[in-house]
Amino acid sequence: MAEAVAMLGITKQFPGVLANDDVDLVVEGGEIRAIVGENGAGKTTLMRILYGLEKADKGTIRVKGEEVAIPNARTAIALGIGMVHQHFKMVPSFTVAQNVVLGMEPHRGVLYEEGQSRNDVLGLSSRYGLAVEPDRRIMDASVGEQQRVEILRALYRKADILILDEPTAVLTDSETEELFAILRRLAQDGLTILFISHKLREVLAISDNTTVMRNGRVVGTVRTAQTTSDELSEMIIGRASLESASRDRAAAKVGEAVLDLEGVCVHDARGLLAVKSVSLQVRSGEILGIAGVEGNGQLELAEAITGLRPTAEGRIALLGNEIQNLSVRQIREAGVAHIPADRYAMGVSADALVWENLCGTSYYEEEFSGRIALSIDSILSNARVLIKEFDVRTPTLHCPARNLSGGNLQKLVVARELGAERAQLVVASQPTRGIDIAGTEAIRSMLMDYASRGAGVLLISADLDEILAISDRVVVMYEGQLTEVGTVDASTRERVGRIMTGADL
Repeated sequence: MAEAVAMLGITKQFPGVLANDDVDLVVEGGEIRAIVGENGAGKTTLMRILYGLEKADKGTIRVKGEEVAIPNARTAIALGIGMVHQHFKMVPSFTVAQNVVLGMEPHRGVLYEEGQSRNDVLGLSSRYGLAVEPDRRIMDASVGEQQRVEILRALYRKADILILDEPTAVLTDSETEELFAILRRLAQDGLTILFISHKLREVLAISDNTTVMRNGRVVGTVRTAQTTSDELSEMIIGRASLESASRDRAAAKVGEAVLDLEGVCVHDARGLLAVKSVSLQVRSGEILGIAGVEGNGQLELAEAITGLRPTAEGRIALLGNEIQNLSVRQIREAGVAHIPADRYAMGVSADALVWENLCGTSYYEEEFSGRIALSIDSILSNARVLIKEFDVRTPTLHCPARNLSGGNLQKLVVARELGAERAQLVVASQPTRGIDIAGTEAIRSMLMDYASRGAGVLLISADLDEILAISDRVVVMYEGQLTEVGTVDASTRERVGRIMTGADL
């Protein structure tokens, strides 16, 4: 088919970082093009330039053969370009239909045509197989439905070039398959799909061609059907493929209970019961994986254990000592480390400097705090050690955390939480979401190493591959309750998948 998008000689410089370095990308109409690379490789920056959210320092862009300038998203939309961001951008209190038509609402005179909005959404939904409930509020919609709303919003604006940034990061296996069926249908209808992902198994399943980026440059573009995950991995990281981090369960030395929950109940932000009489144990030397579709109480459970949310009923004990409803600081001092699910909202202070984030949970300790003021020399020395040990790539300790790529931001959080090596329990929620191959490998290895030294690890993840790779035991959380699956074997994936969706309870 004819050329849909051509980005030629694109260069973009941020303070201390060359995000895109003379990048060329040409994509045909009706093609599904995967764009892969490590965090910081320049993938998202390139797509943000195409969508008008960033301005290139150099280079030209052609859309459907015409050279264009794209100074803002409004221009991109007018050119038929839509983008579904990794972190959805919707109004939670609005309905599905209201979010789809937002900014382009149908009117009769000065009156908003709600019925017309609803009919337009239903028409698009039926045409492309994007099942949604137009009258449901976004806050009540599943993650999969929210993503379909984002796609519908782009289609409503008549997009024929669709950018998806890590679209499967928050989806279950079944939701991912549904998304892929939709993308194939869109491509058959002539739409061009640009698909950013770190999951090579999915890239191989869905894309026609794959472009690999490294250090801000395009390494190469290959026909997806003619390559393998090992070959792509080598292109991405610049060396032979890493062996996947996986748990040697036979070598695991499991001891006494580190964490003990009995009949724990926790309410969500709306006051509804999100965790319903949950009991579980995490033992020293063990990684206990909690699988499940997000929104089934995992967030509330993690926050109750770490002191961020009160426990309504039940008992939470660390090494035999009750910790429920203690302060976050008291629970940390008792030996709990926490890698939160949302690194942007909970993991870091984006405007604070890198070194400030690294000492954010330990600045008051004697090593770093004098009688009158902080010991900046000690804090900076410790920060340098952590940056090196955990391979956090930052131009300087004195730049704002927001300047780091998503993967390096996550490694910053992990460095702060695991660097002190004092934790008896690590609560890790979605620890590798949106992280590249090497970063994922590193973080999983860190968690396994922590367990091998006698700590307990509670791994909460919507990534079933991750759960099965490094967990000793698996439980599934569904509608606030736990179902024990047990140790991992060949049949675990299918059973866990059925329980996650409520089909096998």
